[in-house]
Amino acid sequence: MKKIGVLTSGGDAPGMNAAVRAVTRGAIYNGMEVYGIARGYEGLIYGEIRPLSISSVGDIIHRGGTMLKTDRSPDFMTPAGFQRALNMLESFGLEAVVTIGGDGTMRGALELTKAGVTTVGLPGTIDNDLAYTDFTIGFDTAVNTVLSAISNIRDTSSSHGRSTVIEVMGRDCGDIALYAGLCGGADVILIPEEEVDINAVCRKVMEGKNRGKTSNIIVVAEGVDADSQELAKDVTERTGLETRAVVLGYIQRGGSPTAKDRMLASRMGYRAVELLMPGGGGRAVGVRGEEIIDMDLAEALAMKRRYDRSIIELADVLSR
Repeated sequence: MKKIGVLTSGGDAPGMNAAVRAVTRGAIYNGMEVYGIARGYEGLIYGEIRPLSISSVGDIIHRGGTMLKTDRSPDFMTPAGFQRALNMLESFGLEAVVTIGGDGTMRGALELTKAGVTTVGLPGTIDNDLAYTDFTIGFDTAVNTVLSAISNIRDTSSSHGRSTVIEVMGRDCGDIALYAGLCGGADVILIPEEEVDINAVCRKVMEGKNRGKTSNIIVVAEGVDADSQELAKDVTERTGLETRAVVLGYIQRGGSPTAKDRMLASRMGYRAVELLMPGGGGRAVGVRGEEIIDMDLAEALAMKRRYDRSIIELADVLSR
């Protein structure tokens, strides 16, 4: 393996730059040429490919976002667009591609693998929604960003004696809400994996009031079957306590990656290089416990994710 490409695709995640850096410097150290593919699969289709050097990935390990830029590419999923992507790989002489992104990015890598392209996928998404790995690159930073917001919102909620519904990212996976809610001392955590019980929410709020609490924090993942604004209105109407909704939005994707995300991205990036050196591909890199692992890409994507309900139960106990 002499010439490889690296791309970031889908939603950006803190730590992607650290992964690009590890792939680039690791590959160059082992005698490979590295090319950066801008804007993910969309950039691959349109030949936005340039060589990377040791210096070109300097001063990026601490930066959020992705130096390679990112995009979503419906064209890549069409026969014509996919063939153009294959043509570009051939034109630039790229023998392998390291992809960094979430579920959609991984599925794109799987399609490349089926077409005979050597690929290795790294899990870069704040949602932590890939079943085969304990954690994804960017998740820890997002949780810490939400945790900081919860602390700030709690200050003003306590001052005004109101409850606050804080909506965080997570369409299908509630891990950001789970981890940030527990660590932030949330009174209620609502996630897509469970139905919303408005009576249980209001009961918890009133139990807090009866103990002398002047404010409550309700953390809601965006994918729950309840609009955060409507939920706040419903709690106000049912309890008589003023309740506001705050949507954190894209602030969760930005910011300098935590040490944990930088370490995870660096280790995963270099494992990708180790897999490519003998010409191996079709693998997904992840982490289990403290060990960096890799497994068949198709098998990784076929795994069904299970959430840890014990975190909600623990948060419920500790918030009483």
